[in-house]
Amino acid sequence: MAQELSEKELLKMEVEQLRKEVKNPRSPISKTAKEIKDYVEAEAGNDPLLKGIPEDKNPFKEKGGCTLS
Repeated sequence: MAQELSEKELLKMEVEQLRKEVKNPRSPISKTAKEIKDYVEAEAGNDPLLKGIPEDKNPFKEKGGCTLS
């Protein structure tokens, strides 16, 4: 699609995109990183990758093994 557009049309699209992006609220990474860290630490108790899944609730546990004969 981009190959069918003229250079002027491409530049117009780029300017429109930049206008949209400049309206996005920004926050410093120091604040955002702390919020992410706090969230991860608060949810760590519910994370099955950290605490594991009980065998009785694990839908992927092996029901039987393979045997080769």
